[in-house]
Amino acid sequence: MTKQPHILLIYTGGTIGMVKDVESGALKAFDFNSLLVKIPELRLLDCTIDTISFEEPIDSSNMNPKYWGDIATIIGKNYLEYDGFVVLHGSDTMSYSASALSFMLENLAKPVIFTGSQLPIGDLRTDAKENLITSIQMASLNIEGVPVIREVGLYFEYKLYRGNRTTKLNAEHFEAFESLNYPNLAESGVHLKVNFEQLWKPIPNKKLILRTAMDTNIGVLKLFPGISRPICEAILTSKLIKGLIIETYGSGNATSEAWFIKLLKGAISNGLHIINVTQCAGGSVNMGQYETSSQLKLIGVISGKDITIEAAIAKLMYLLGENVARNKFKTIFETSLRGEMS
Repeated sequence: MTKQPHILLIYTGGTIGMVKDVESGALKAFDFNSLLVKIPELRLLDCTIDTISFEEPIDSSNMNPKYWGDIATIIGKNYLEYDGFVVLHGSDTMSYSASALSFMLENLAKPVIFTGSQLPIGDLRTDAKENLITSIQMASLNIEGVPVIREVGLYFEYKLYRGNRTTKLNAEHFEAFESLNYPNLAESGVHLKVNFEQLWKPIPNKKLILRTAMDTNIGVLKLFPGISRPICEAILTSKLIKGLIIETYGSGNATSEAWFIKLLKGAISNGLHIINVTQCAGGSVNMGQYETSSQLKLIGVISGKDITIEAAIAKLMYLLGENVARNKFKTIFETSLRGEMS
């Protein structure tokens, strides 16, 4: 008889962990030790659940690499004892955190499902209960004791996505997230439908390795018509940043003004890693498709392909933190490490 999956619920903060005080109307942190009392439906799940909470709940706007490392460390310390992990997190920066954890957890072969909600768990119309219950169910899925999901996912409003492929697109709708460049991993309806072909397939029998050294000395430059030369000069000649993501137009296009190309070329020569990521929510960078991106390719700008800006930021921090050699950096960034790009 197969044992019940053992799931660890990690509460970091966010709307999903808030309840409204009946008398004052103010929001306060939910006591996750009384989870089964407040949400008795969890008893119907075919799994056992333990909970652990950050001492001080973190608003997702204050989330940073230190807290990413804390989440990764909790998973690492409990990895052998549990069959899956559900991380409760504020929705605003959830895609950044899910992307970062995908790089931090090398050789991950168990589910780590991020979820949250748009309304507090005690609200009459809350989406928190469904997101929480189904995330735990997704983390519990197994075939003969082997987890079905073996990667970092993000579950929201009936859909499970690959975490490092997601972007939050809506601040008000329950369907807040989208994965425009990669299909859903699973969908919740009357039945749970898993898209097995889309799931990440880790190399078997590899030991989990934590990679928590994230270098935050990076920048993001969003291009726009009329961007000024002095601003670009200040950024591209700065000695404070080691990596820069430029958010370009369409399929990776940028102004072909001589001064702009000269600045980029000089920065790359001085050791700055420059990544080309499209401003579009969906689609891919394809440098050389148009003349306005051909020069970027020639001077050594790195193609972000169809990576999201959230995953690009996490991957850049990760590779810089791992001190990847300069002569290998471009090749490694343009290679899919955790399914973050096609």
